[in-house]
Amino acid sequence: MFIFHILFYWLLLLIPISKAEEIKVWHAYKDAEAQVLKKLMLKYEEANPDVTISILEIPDNAFKNKLESAAPMNNGPDLFISAHNNMGHWIRSGLIAEVDFDPKGLHPITVKALTYDGKRYGVPLAFKCLSLILNEDLLSQPPKTTDELIQISKVLRANNTTKPNFYPLAYESTTSYYHAIWMHGYGGSFFDKDGVVALDSEENKRSLQFMQTLKAENIIPPEPEGSLITQLFNGKNAAMVISGPWFLGSIQKGLRYSIHPLPLVSDTNKPASPFLTVEGAFVSKYSKKQKRALEVASFLVETSNATMRAVEGRQSVATTEAYQDPKLQSDVILQSFYNQLNASIPMPSTPETDQIWEPLARAIRRVDRGSHTPEEALTAARQEYERLTKPPPPPANPTPYIIVGSIIFLGIVGWLIKSFVARRKEIFANKYAYAYIAPAAIAMLLLSVLPFVVGAGVSLFYHENNEFTFVGLANFTSILFAKDWPLTSSLSFYFTLFVTILWTVLNVILHVSIGIALALLLREPWLKLRAVYRVLLILPWAIPNYITAFIWKGMFNYQFGAVNALLENFGVERVSWFSQFTTSFTANLLTNTWLGFPFMMVVTLGALQSIDRDLEAAASVDGATGWQRFRYITLPLLKPALLPAVVLGSVWTFNMFNIIYLVSAGEPDSATDILISDAYHWAFTRGYRYGYAAAYAVLIFFILLAYSKLGNKIAGKKTI
Repeated sequence: MFIFHILFYWLLLLIPISKAEEIKVWHAYKDAEAQVLKKLMLKYEEANPDVTISILEIPDNAFKNKLESAAPMNNGPDLFISAHNNMGHWIRSGLIAEVDFDPKGLHPITVKALTYDGKRYGVPLAFKCLSLILNEDLLSQPPKTTDELIQISKVLRANNTTKPNFYPLAYESTTSYYHAIWMHGYGGSFFDKDGVVALDSEENKRSLQFMQTLKAENIIPPEPEGSLITQLFNGKNAAMVISGPWFLGSIQKGLRYSIHPLPLVSDTNKPASPFLTVEGAFVSKYSKKQKRALEVASFLVETSNATMRAVEGRQSVATTEAYQDPKLQSDVILQSFYNQLNASIPMPSTPETDQIWEPLARAIRRVDRGSHTPEEALTAARQEYERLTKPPPPPANPTPYIIVGSIIFLGIVGWLIKSFVARRKEIFANKYAYAYIAPAAIAMLLLSVLPFVVGAGVSLFYHENNEFTFVGLANFTSILFAKDWPLTSSLSFYFTLFVTILWTVLNVILHVSIGIALALLLREPWLKLRAVYRVLLILPWAIPNYITAFIWKGMFNYQFGAVNALLENFGVERVSWFSQFTTSFTANLLTNTWLGFPFMMVVTLGALQSIDRDLEAAASVDGATGWQRFRYITLPLLKPALLPAVVLGSVWTFNMFNIIYLVSAGEPDSATDILISDAYHWAFTRGYRYGYAAAYAVLIFFILLAYSKLGNKIAGKKTI
């Protein structure tokens, strides 16, 4: 009997047990959208017991990078939900699969957005586009045409003369995405009918001329940032706003507003058409369950499920029949965005589009500042686009590089072995000390040395469509020999290097001089409340610099900034701080000076404690002036402590990314960018040129290494 039981259990183990098929779904939804998606996935599982759906929420800013790195390693999703603007890049890199589904019941424009070269690559779930939002306390009926818009705006300005900061219309007019509404209304586009980039077309020029008209008539505000638009609308200083559904969450409670289609352009009788962004469900080409993944995507756009996403998740869904539901028919907001859908244009999803946004935005800002005519600005934009999209460097033979790299590696290993052999007695005698510092050494190796080595390796490659091609030193030669940009161009390495050096030198001078002056003052015994002053003066250093950057950015705002308000009190006209190099650079400099002087002050205060005041007293008796006592006694004794601090502060300032990125954003035309912020743009806003950006990083490292060596030599210390 016992043997029978054993055989029975072995037979049970041999019988195959059915296992539910797992479908991995990735998304970047939050709050209500994420909750309704989870509900629908549970509903699908109930209807399909043989399927288990695992949902992973990934932050929107990290979604693309995680997807592109995980999918080829078979660690990615079977189905993922994302905006369609990266679709062309994913198709060319072989990440998403073509899908065959019945588009019946889905709005044709949303289906068109997910169609590439005549093939469908995603199921449209929802959409987002710009519309006209009215403050009903100021305006009850929307303008139907641009001529009517201008006339209404003049009346609104006449009725609100007591409000100096009143603007009839507010939108982010200096960005490519928002300006596209007028570009399309005038018949313009990124591309011509043959698919060739046509930034400098006559239609695009006319759209910029219309923007000039809006500004000349004081219809739109200067320096129109998102936070300013919200402030104007909520403060009833803007009667109309052009924005999308994301703006609604920032509208003050109790404010009466309505949403309407954008007006017709009077000169062309065409609607001002916004770009349409479609959230699609895409099937990974690396998935082994593509059929089931497509079934899940199709399930989400069924009428009842789409209605659920619209009602509970507040999504503008692509399923047309959902809008016949009584709950949606009475939903004025969703119906309004749906009405705008018919006059929208799908955002181009080709990889070439990524290279258009920045040159076009530069052109818009140049016209807005008045430094260029529309024709000049768009011609410059086309030239920049052509440089950004020039053919990649030819592939290089990796063999010589492998040989040289191997020699260097073996040389380092040999040097380490030789050093170990020569000092083995000392090492074994202090083995416990080495054991204690081993975790820190390993951490430095993994977090600093290894990333640098990988980055240096990437600098030898050219990145395109998620593929890396070995090009050797081509990125370095392009940078160092100015092959891409003239030396005087703000995008040139040498121009940016000059700005970076100027930025570093001026900052360090101000940090040291202000820090020493305050330290000398705070050590004086006659100064009351010295402890309080010390705490207050350290606060700028203690507060995270990105918070300080946002505060100073607001202070330099043209309309509501405290700096301009102070200047006006002294009879000085408002300054558009970020429209010229000198003022924009000054804004960055003042912000970073505020952040940097406390460090030098603390270092100097500490060093002053070791200086005997009797030396100064004796010099005073001998007739030395205050300046002479400082120059010949105090300063020489401060140098041993100050010089290493200056070297360290210089390195920090040289790489002070946050201030440049958050305060001036490199304006005007990247002229105030420093090397580190320029490297960021090459990596993430100019076509993902990772190899080019990595070459910048390597050059920055060697510049700082040489400077640190020189500084340490001058300081008489060896810290590297």
